[in-house]
Amino acid sequence: MSKLFEPFTLRGMTLKNRVAMSPMLMYMAGDDGIVTDRHFVHYGARILGGVGLVMTEVVAVEPRGRISRQDLGLWTDGQIEGMRRLTGFAHDCGTQIGVQLAHAGRKSASQGTTVGPSSLAYGEFPVPHALSVDELQEIVSSYRDAAVRADQAGFDCLEIHAGHGYLLHEFLSPIANQRADEYGGSAAGRAKLALDVVAAVRAVWPEDKPVMVRVSAEDGVEGGITLEETDDLVKQFISLGVDLVDASSGNITPGYSGSIYPGYQAKYSRRIREACGIPTGAVGSISTPEVAEMVISSGSADLVFLGRALLRDPFWTLNAAKAAGAELDLPIPTYARATGPYQRGF
Repeated sequence: MSKLFEPFTLRGMTLKNRVAMSPMLMYMAGDDGIVTDRHFVHYGARILGGVGLVMTEVVAVEPRGRISRQDLGLWTDGQIEGMRRLTGFAHDCGTQIGVQLAHAGRKSASQGTTVGPSSLAYGEFPVPHALSVDELQEIVSSYRDAAVRADQAGFDCLEIHAGHGYLLHEFLSPIANQRADEYGGSAAGRAKLALDVVAAVRAVWPEDKPVMVRVSAEDGVEGGITLEETDDLVKQFISLGVDLVDASSGNITPGYSGSIYPGYQAKYSRRIREACGIPTGAVGSISTPEVAEMVISSGSADLVFLGRALLRDPFWTLNAAKAAGAELDLPIPTYARATGPYQRGF
């Protein structure tokens, strides 16, 4: 029996299977950061394709936190309604949908002010402005306010992006963070911003809705974050009410020097799952049903986050279920069920 197509519950959210659509930047918004029809078609296709959890692309908590000027945002109330259209369609189809909140930090290419923990550039990006303590407190407030808007928009879960070289990861890593104040120095100091953000979000996010965090489990460069530091960090996240860790690696510096093979990052989700006792999600070149099944059945993760595979085939999940002999309810919107015969199976 396929474990990939078993339900999975976190707090009050139950997913119909273990397949999640990974956050992927689409660069389709205008400067206002509002959902467009192109977003609706993009997410809608994967919702109809049967995934258990659809995650949005990175959603910026403030304008200067965008990775590009075409990113979605939740820094103003005017951005809620477009998000509500996405969540409404997902719910009509019996699919859960989550939002990923982030701040690009020194990796922003939005042509505004680039900011970071220290005045150290990422590759050929501009040298960032080193954020003051007051500015950091404003950013924590931006995350909190964006979480309130995400709840108003109807999202079922929320993920905080603390990996891939973006702002929270920049503070966590000594490669980017060379501060001497309370937000730098020791591992505890470097973790302060991420912990402050998680605490602020969890305080306003409903108790029955999960909070997840994406981490880069190790930097993969000399002097960077170690696996042991990540274990300690995740345990602190758990104490603040985090429900799942989505484990990736690298990206604090340009390029990746390690080997890439199917499921190559599942080792991180397995380590965190076993060392910290928390559900995890696996990412990284998971593109076939066989690899996805192996990750779940072996206990390496509780969810598999698929990216490029779902870009190539929005109906990957339905096709994988058919190959595995699992019967899925087709995700037909409720208004369609009321006007025509309801199809079961695929």
